[in-house]
Amino acid sequence: MRELHVDQVAEAVSNLVMEANYVLEPDVAAALEKARCDEQSAAGRAVLEQLVENADLARNERVPMCQDTGNALVFLEVGQDLHVVGGDLYEAVNRGVRKGYTDGYLRKSIVDDPLRRKNTGDNTPAFIYTDIVPGDRLRIRVATKGGGAENMGQLKMLPPSAGWEGAKRFIVEAVAAAGPNACPPVLVGVGIGGNFDKVALLAKKALLRPVGEPNPDPAWAAREQELLAEINKLGIGPMGLGGRVTAFAVHIETMPCHITALPVAVNIDCHAHRHKEVVL
Repeated sequence: MRELHVDQVAEAVSNLVMEANYVLEPDVAAALEKARCDEQSAAGRAVLEQLVENADLARNERVPMCQDTGNALVFLEVGQDLHVVGGDLYEAVNRGVRKGYTDGYLRKSIVDDPLRRKNTGDNTPAFIYTDIVPGDRLRIRVATKGGGAENMGQLKMLPPSAGWEGAKRFIVEAVAAAGPNACPPVLVGVGIGGNFDKVALLAKKALLRPVGEPNPDPAWAAREQELLAEINKLGIGPMGLGGRVTAFAVHIETMPCHITALPVAVNIDCHAHRHKEVVL
């Protein structure tokens, strides 16, 4: 049984939330470059040039690439042979978020109650998702997801008779309704299957896959490409100013579901798609 002290977790999370806001991951940088090559609209190309310049400035000056420094989404894969010692794991994650958002001068965007809406002042609590996996390591994946993109998510409990065509129509319409609000080009995470709560998590976890990495099932990979083509026909373009690149990629995750149901969820992330990870 391997031991890991919670202080290491807190320190890692603190670094990850800052780095996610300052430095684009290589998969996102490559997606931006590809979009710049693919975009035919003059306005769209100009926007993409500015997004690349903005990312460069953020990295070089160690400042946030967007004023909305996001919800702190923390995905934990805890090895079943790992013993976390020294305190509470979730408290350590929140301690790390608190330190990172304070030390990194990142905007605090979490309110303590949905209606009273007093800012917590430190961007906690984080939204924590935990899976138990084989091994004795802790994988921490952090995403700092802004409200503009998160607010554009949609979920629908379709009847099985809707089939793929019904699911596809709903997904494309959800992206169309988002328009410029999610700061395109976007990454579209789709969950299909499960139940009401699981399908939303599937859509969010779909965003964790490297940009453009296909679903391992060839049939679902083909559907991802089909959706991407339909979404890019919408003409929303970079930052909603028109063009052929509305989305970098569509990622679909699936799981079994009840015979009476076809749950579908859409979770959209902005062009920055801020994410970092570490294994302890």
